[in-house]
Amino acid sequence: MTDNNNSVADIHQFAVVHPKAKLGKNVKIGPFTVIGENVEIGDGTEVGPSVVITGWTKIGKDCHIFQGASIGEEPQDLKFKGERSYVEIGDRTKIHEFCTIHRACGEEEVTRIGDDCLLMAYVHVAHNCVLGDHVIMANAAMVAGHVVIEDKAVVGGMAGVHQFVRIGRNSMVGGMSRNIHDIVPFTIVEGSPAAACGLNSVGISRSGISIESRKKIKQAYRLLYRSGLRLEDAISAIEEQVESCEEVEHMLEFLRKADRGICRPNARHNSKASDEAED
Repeated sequence: MTDNNNSVADIHQFAVVHPKAKLGKNVKIGPFTVIGENVEIGDGTEVGPSVVITGWTKIGKDCHIFQGASIGEEPQDLKFKGERSYVEIGDRTKIHEFCTIHRACGEEEVTRIGDDCLLMAYVHVAHNCVLGDHVIMANAAMVAGHVVIEDKAVVGGMAGVHQFVRIGRNSMVGGMSRNIHDIVPFTIVEGSPAAACGLNSVGISRSGISIESRKKIKQAYRLLYRSGLRLEDAISAIEEQVESCEEVEHMLEFLRKADRGICRPNARHNSKASDEAED
């Protein structure tokens, strides 16, 4: 990183870039975009027109930020008192038109988005959220403060996620769903409120998870959702009956920390969830 005055960044004549902002090599800044004093942008990142990037924001390499996005603005939280906090965005992430990503609430806290993510138009990521790598959020999906989205999860268009909810890896959240409970890794949820309706078999397969591990995930799913056991008893049953693998251990660790409860099937989804577990 170098001060933008000394870099080889391509800055449009109608852009406003603070002289203390740090721009990497081959950064492109579009017209009418505003880049604040404490912003860092990595090599090869392209920022489109009419974007505002402010606060203590660090953006990685080879990202693409489309027109109208707002990144690093103050959190929408009454507890915020102007303290120093951050937004950090990884490499190769795409942030589409009119997305809003707010910096964290709390001294030295961070809102973090990982590598290779895709945020489609009008997505909102609130303060203190943490998104892993390869996360996809479809158009107008919105997550409240302190939400955690693990690697390779997909959040459907216009879905809303309550504060402090965790969305497990390789899961899929249905469009227009209302999500108030934790979403177990490898599952699909939909509805208002969201209910589990099966395994994300396509996402699991595309992630390169072995056939043997997939069988173990299905076995764990069956014990969790078809046995009628309470969550604590289902965890014990999975520990005792399912041969260990990395994916099952991750699911167990997720379940142990499910303070908000987990999305379960409702009456409408019970038959679908049962069929999925038998496939």
